[in-house]
Amino acid sequence: MKKPICLVLLFFIFFSAKAAKIDTLQVFSAAMNKNIKTCVITPDSYKKSNKKFPVVYLLHGFSGNYATWAKSFKHVGEQVDKYGFIAIGVDGNFSSWYFDSPIDSAFKYETYVVNELVPFIDKKYKTIASREGRAISGLSMGGHGALYLSFKHQDVFGAAGSMSGGVDIRPFPENWDIKKRLGPITEFPENWEKNTITNMLDLVKDNKLKLIIDCGVDDFFMDVNRELHKKMLALKINHDYIERPGQHNIEYWENSLKFQLLFFDNFFRENELK
Repeated sequence: MKKPICLVLLFFIFFSAKAAKIDTLQVFSAAMNKNIKTCVITPDSYKKSNKKFPVVYLLHGFSGNYATWAKSFKHVGEQVDKYGFIAIGVDGNFSSWYFDSPIDSAFKYETYVVNELVPFIDKKYKTIASREGRAISGLSMGGHGALYLSFKHQDVFGAAGSMSGGVDIRPFPENWDIKKRLGPITEFPENWEKNTITNMLDLVKDNKLKLIIDCGVDDFFMDVNRELHKKMLALKINHDYIERPGQHNIEYWENSLKFQLLFFDNFFRENELK
């Protein structure tokens, strides 16, 4: 009986040793004159290979931070190992909504992500430094941010996703600090109109972006996601759209992330074959 037990122990040690590595870095933002923490999750295969890796940027929701994905999502390390890409936990402050605020120069998170963070990651890590090797997704506020940044910067991101995204902010003028970033909707309606996802679909031309959007049927963002889906169908914008049981919570997002990462893995693999 001793030999089988030893074999079992060796098997356990071998596979438990294979694990994604999580680093926390400080990235300086010249646009905002401050250091911003970033979580970088690399697969176990990263340290053993000289090849370049695709990257998925993950944007947290309102009140979250860079560590949301590593701390709250139990299987993200396994998923990074499975697909063999790098995942970046982006910090979007408590309530930046991931755009450059037109009324507060202290909030320039579009500039930070696109012009500062992405180049920093490409310089420090072995990445596929092109849109074919980059995807971006997020939950809630981060779902808005991922679509916003990918729509405006299709030269940077080739695929994007939204999980329970706030894809139309106009119905929520008093919520989640949005008026601190854009000004009250009654005083600055043009800021709200210009920075809401449903009004930005004219940017998505020639189906250049690979898009996946999902929301739980009991989510308070369900109606705005359905409306976005209808508009995208009318404009013949290709996208995967999913409604499934669930609310605006971690249980839904943990399940959703599995599908989104599979979607991005397919995108990366398609580009490898070209």
